[in-house]
Amino acid sequence: MDRAWRIVAWSARPRLKWAALLLWIIITVVVSPLASRLADAQKNDAAAFLPAGAESTRVLTAQRLLPGGDAVPAIVVFARDPELTSADRATVEALGHELQRFSVIPIGGPIPSPRGNALLLSISLAQRSDIVDFTHDVKEIRRIVRNAAPPGLQTGLAGPAGLLTDSYDVFSGVDTTLLFVTGGVVAVILLIVYRSPFLWLAPLLSVAIADQVATALTYLAARYGELTVNGQSAGILRVLVFGAGTDYALLLIARYREELTRHESAHEAMGVAIRRAGPAVVASAATVIVGLLCLLLGDLNSDRGLGPVGAIGIAAALVTMMTLLPAVLVACGRRLFWPFIPVYGTGAVEESGFWSRAGARIAARPRRVWIAATLVLTGLAFATVHLNTDLRGDQGFTGPVDSVVGQELAQRSFPAGATAPAYVIANASAAADVLATIRGNPAVTAAEENGRGANLVQFIAILSPPPDTKASFDTVKQLRDAVHAIPGADGLVGGTTAVNLDVRTASVRDQRVVIPVVLSVLAVILGLLLRAVVTPLLLIATVVLSFLAALGASALAYDWLFGFAGADPSLPLLGFIFLVALGIDYNIFLMIRVREEAERIGPEPGVRHGLAVTGGVITSAGVVLAATFSVLFILPLVQLAEVGFLVAFGVLLDTLVVRSILVPALALDIGPKIWWPSRLATLPPDRLGTAGAGSATDHQQRRGPSRALGHTEHTEHAVTTPREAASAITDVPRSRRDSATDIRESP
Repeated sequence: MDRAWRIVAWSARPRLKWAALLLWIIITVVVSPLASRLADAQKNDAAAFLPAGAESTRVLTAQRLLPGGDAVPAIVVFARDPELTSADRATVEALGHELQRFSVIPIGGPIPSPRGNALLLSISLAQRSDIVDFTHDVKEIRRIVRNAAPPGLQTGLAGPAGLLTDSYDVFSGVDTTLLFVTGGVVAVILLIVYRSPFLWLAPLLSVAIADQVATALTYLAARYGELTVNGQSAGILRVLVFGAGTDYALLLIARYREELTRHESAHEAMGVAIRRAGPAVVASAATVIVGLLCLLLGDLNSDRGLGPVGAIGIAAALVTMMTLLPAVLVACGRRLFWPFIPVYGTGAVEESGFWSRAGARIAARPRRVWIAATLVLTGLAFATVHLNTDLRGDQGFTGPVDSVVGQELAQRSFPAGATAPAYVIANASAAADVLATIRGNPAVTAAEENGRGANLVQFIAILSPPPDTKASFDTVKQLRDAVHAIPGADGLVGGTTAVNLDVRTASVRDQRVVIPVVLSVLAVILGLLLRAVVTPLLLIATVVLSFLAALGASALAYDWLFGFAGADPSLPLLGFIFLVALGIDYNIFLMIRVREEAERIGPEPGVRHGLAVTGGVITSAGVVLAATFSVLFILPLVQLAEVGFLVAFGVLLDTLVVRSILVPALALDIGPKIWWPSRLATLPPDRLGTAGAGSATDHQQRRGPSRALGHTEHTEHAVTTPREAASAITDVPRSRRDSATDIRESP
């Protein structure tokens, strides 16, 4: 195994580092043009989210057989209070003729409101393979309408075409904004962590290249591999690469910095750092990748697409940070750490004072600590009852957009469902029965035939309830039941509200299927990694509790702090995938080191020492990841803002409470049995046993002087008990401990 890690560390070798740098320069030049084209491969319409078997999907397929049946309606609204003027009506009549060139079927006459204060024009826009051309047409219609409207006449363009255009406009500017804001956030945090004017550049440059690689690979998969990518998954990809990549960099650099105090050669120090920190980093990345790929079991295309997109991002971050970053660091040498340059021979002190004291306080009353932490988290988890997952499409923007303004304008004078009609397709032979059935539903205010072809007929139905509400969903269900029951009709009900109903149904199904699979897979991975049964189950339970607590706290924040109308139905599953996978990450970093220390000095002191030596770097990693996800809050979409807040808050909760307090307290209270059925479970809590495989001196000889507690040089006796281990640490001269204050170590 050690030989395998020596191969992994090839980019840190004296001669090969330049080859690694050249290779990455070539890769960057090749992938950058591809990365810039990801927006062209995105699919942000609701239909792209649907599972293939959904009734709405079947309606969209059938509509392609009708002349203009697959057109996207744009509803243009004109309103004036208290009533329209003759000039207003003449203008709208003229616009109907002028805008005909945008419609694939004849535009009917303006539809007046019951009060005579508003008119509607319905324009059927052709489907376009190029979303840029489609949105250009919608914007041109808006420009023409605004310029032609007499003073005082209010106008707006709503309907599916308006929402699609506004969504595209939001996502089209996401990439550049996220890149610069996320990069700036990471740069500031790295400057604070390293307190060096140069060191932060190495991880930031590496993670920026990882971002380009991940984006390019995602574009290729979307363009040639039929991977569904939308603005949400593209935005999360960038945040995930920057957050996870920077975490891996923090862990590797912390270990490299320590090894520089033990090895004169930077190349040798990096090789040891990769061999020591690499397994934890790879195990962490593999866990997240496997968790994300479980989304492939989902029905929703958006879920199925996000899994591979996120997995590509994590894999790109891992490979880049394990090859490019080491080459950059060894090429620059120790001077990169200026002004806190690690000095060879000083012997890094492994413990952080704050986390060492925290471990001592937890060890004094572990049961009280974990019970108190559990009660706090459980209290927050109960707040999930406030989570409202009924966010409507028109409530999905954090600011005003034209499509929402147009919808609100229409709802003042027309039935609430006028801008989101339902479409019913059936066999032409049953047209009369189907139309009578539609008109027989009390929630349908109007219905008429609007196209025939290929032995099919399509009806358009205006619903009285507002789109995407429980009442409108119930109406769609009633219509489906009714037309399905007509013999020989083969009726199908679609439209915007039906699409969103099918998306919500599939979201609930995906949660029920994916979440248990993710938990089972992660439990197996942790069991193999930690060679225990109790520990993985305990860690899984803590991260699930942490997720529920974060979800409950977020529900309160969405309602009371941010004033969001609700949450997207996909939020619980997305939050679960990210928080559980990433929460397990930090527990992996902690418990791998705790196990290592338990084998060396015993289970109880192993917990305290593992917490002390990993506390600083893992906390920094958690802050970085939380900060990068919080960047999603700058985007004008409620869904991404909610994901950003939930993950950021959850990561901080997991880093500062679960990993730092709850897990160590449980491990100390349970004792060695937490490692059952491994040999560690049979050790006395505070003594070395057979798992220690001899004295600490023997251990030092096998793994090098850097692994012995106490002085790194001139060790004259074996450290055989926790008391002697503690004495060895405190016996280090204060001058030497102070010189290494800034040295932190990864697990």
